Amino acid sequence: MKEMLRAHIEKVVELSDEEYSFVRSHFKVRNFQKGSFLIEKGNPVRNAYLIISGLTKLVYHNADLREHIISFAMEDWWETDYPAWFVGGEATLSLQCIEDTQAYLLSLEDFRMICSKVQKMEHFFLEKANRGHVASMERILSFLASTPRERYELLLKKQPALMQRVPKAMLAAYLGVSRETLSRLWRSEQQR
Repeated sequence: MKEMLRAHIEKVVELSDEEYSFVRSHFKVRNFQKGSFLIEKGNPVRNAYLIISGLTKLVYHNADLREHIISFAMEDWWETDYPAWFVGGEATLSLQCIEDTQAYLLSLEDFRMICSKVQKMEHFFLEKANRGHVASMERILSFLASTPRERYELLLKKQPALMQRVPKAMLAAYLGVSRETLSRLWRSEQQR
């Protein structure tokens, strides 16, 4: 059975054993407990994370300290505060574990080294970045043009596993609705 990282990469590009060994040498694996932060607002962002197991939430806290959930990341998903990671600035977002989580860590220096030595990996990361950009645009457009019900139905369609793994209050924050509205949407869905 292939290591998760290799299987993940080879969904996009095939690597020789030698190429994979080089790529793998630039990743670290770390375990995080539920509730711990991989990234905290105001701190440097040292890594991008590929989730091996577990679940995280990427959040923004406004001036009133209201939590806005930008995204969730579970197995086989990448996450970080990309602007801060890529330009070396301080985090404007926080990345917190909702469950005990194991992740591959990739520093920007290692990312650049991999891309400079294994050209196929540039294609891999470009593909991942483009997919992430598309998902972000879809999420932004859903907030601009969709009703809460439509956002809820889209979540059910695209990420049904989240409904089982994420507390209702977090789902409500992710959808931009109150917990009561989410409960109403859930009840009406159950009655269909």
